[in-house]
Amino acid sequence: MTCSEPGEPMIGSFATWRNIPIIFDQVDIGSATMQVANYLRVSPNTSSSPLAPNIEIGLYAEKTGKTTHTYGPRWSELTTSGGRTAAIRAGVNPTKPDKRNHTYMTVRQDSGNQWDVLYDFNKVGATTKQLKVVGGSTNRVDVGLEVTGPQYTNVPSIANRMQFMTGNKAWQQVVTGNVAKSVTLPACSTSHKPPNCFTTKLTDSSKFTQWTVSKPRRQAAAVASLATVPATPTHGPDTAVATLPATFNGVDQQALQACLENDPDSCLATVPGLSECVVTVRVCNAAVLPSGEPSEDAATGADVSAADIRAQAAAAFDVPNDALAIQPPTSPAALKAHPQEADDSVDAAWTVSSTSSTPGLQHTDRRFDGFTARYSARTGALLDACWGDFCDAS
Repeated sequence: MTCSEPGEPMIGSFATWRNIPIIFDQVDIGSATMQVANYLRVSPNTSSSPLAPNIEIGLYAEKTGKTTHTYGPRWSELTTSGGRTAAIRAGVNPTKPDKRNHTYMTVRQDSGNQWDVLYDFNKVGATTKQLKVVGGSTNRVDVGLEVTGPQYTNVPSIANRMQFMTGNKAWQQVVTGNVAKSVTLPACSTSHKPPNCFTTKLTDSSKFTQWTVSKPRRQAAAVASLATVPATPTHGPDTAVATLPATFNGVDQQALQACLENDPDSCLATVPGLSECVVTVRVCNAAVLPSGEPSEDAATGADVSAADIRAQAAAAFDVPNDALAIQPPTSPAALKAHPQEADDSVDAAWTVSSTSSTPGLQHTDRRFDGFTARYSARTGALLDACWGDFCDAS
């Protein structure tokens, strides 16, 4: 991961990378879960602790059991008293590794201390428990790749590009002197070979331009792809633009789609109306507005079993199997009551809860009292979850 301290009050952050194919070995890992997370994490105020409340948005791939895979973006709010997470189901092919560019963003709201979360330049959620932004080097932006089960996982090269928004709403790159790196596996070399190594490169003349990282898996013949990856994106910009309004919420839609496909890092500066839209309207990309139609994931595949869900939740939340309560799938109509869903393309869900101590989905030594999580009955993918005090507030 890279850790950046802009050195001035920060009220927004932006990152972009492509939906690359994550590959797992087809092996039975029992009750364990293998996960890959490539994320943007914003900590608005670290004055009291480096583990201060933060917002995380990124791309997650998981494998539970021998062949069950899930893939897609989600965002989380993490605090010292608990957390919550929600899958992002809007956008063009959000759950497909089609090598398409996607954008990840957080922007502080105009009043108060809370932040909106945007995916592909449209709002998908908002925080509730973030701290006030203060001056000095007390806010941090992390861009990282976390891999659980590296010996079974292949992560191709991911090129992460990141910017932050200053207090006067200008987007900038972080000065290289304010960027640090943390890599917990050795660099791949003749003495440190895959699968237990990373390849990393920080492109930085005077400013943070790109963080490129991969986690190779040498035994390629023993792995199976998460999904069939087309040579090119399945929805080209010409197809999308043909049915779009010329301008939407002040944003030139043709210019936006072309920029997303070719150079998303420049969109905020080059697409007419986009920079103003993301800090005011926050719904800027007409191509990825909810359609109201069932998602592809909801219409294909075999239902997962209660045993599958129980094992998955127990592993994810570090809670014994016999400490879980499971409710059978609810109807799609009932799911629409959950405001954190990004659109109406929802499917039936298993609900799993426990009052046992859990770390939630946070990668720290902290434990919290209980969790509740919902999983897709069709794919087994995590839809949303809360743990600790966030469940009390829901």
